[in-house]
Amino acid sequence: MIIDVWADVVCPWCFIGKRRLEKALSTFPHRDQITVRHRAFQLDPNAKEVLPTSELLESKYNATHDQVKQMQANVCAVADGEGLCYQLDGTLSGNTFDAHRLLLWSASIGKQDELLEALFSAYFEKSRSIFTHADLVSVAVSVGIDADVADDILQSGQFEEEVIEDRNLAAQLGATGVPFFVLNMRYGISGAQPLEAFTESLEQAWQEYQAQLQ
Repeated sequence: MIIDVWADVVCPWCFIGKRRLEKALSTFPHRDQITVRHRAFQLDPNAKEVLPTSELLESKYNATHDQVKQMQANVCAVADGEGLCYQLDGTLSGNTFDAHRLLLWSASIGKQDELLEALFSAYFEKSRSIFTHADLVSVAVSVGIDADVADDILQSGQFEEEVIEDRNLAAQLGATGVPFFVLNMRYGISGAQPLEAFTESLEQAWQEYQAQLQ
C-alpha cells in the first residue's frame, strides 16, 4: 500500500506531520508492506528572492515582529513534543522548486526519505538555507549522495515537469495546503493531525486495500 505525502520542505507542520505518521507506522503490524512517497508542493511557487522568514510572515499576516515571534514559539512548542528541536528565529524563505526536483529524483536511488529528513532538519533545526544548488548539494552529500551527481541533476532541469504534475494532482484531490496525506489514493488526512487520526486511517485504508486484493 502506498501513502502519498504532499509537503513543502519549508513547512513547519510538514516535519511535524512526518513524525506523527512515522509514529503511527512504527506500531502498525503491516509496516513492511507500506511505501511512503514524497509528493512536491510549494507554499510559494512564485518566490523570487531569499529573505528572512520573519519578514515574510509579518507581511503575509500583517503582523508585528513580536506577534510573529509568538507564532513561531507556539510552533516550536508543538515540534518539541514530537522530539524536534526547531530554531525558527534565523530561518530564511525562498523558492523550493529545486529542492523538490532533487527529492523526486532521489527516490530513484532509494534516498528520498533520508534526503527529506535531512532537508527538514537542516532548515528547521539548524536554520540552514536550502535554496541554492550549493545548499542542496551539501545536504545531499550528508546522506551519501555523490556531490557531482546531485549537481548534475540540479543543473539539468530534470524533474521540473514532475514537480508541476504533483502540484496539479494535489489540486485535483482538493488539497489547499500541506501536509496532505493520501492513503491508497482513497483516504485523505489534511494537516498534522493527532496520532490517533493517522492510526485510524491506516487501519481503514489497510482493510480496504486487503479487500481489493481478494
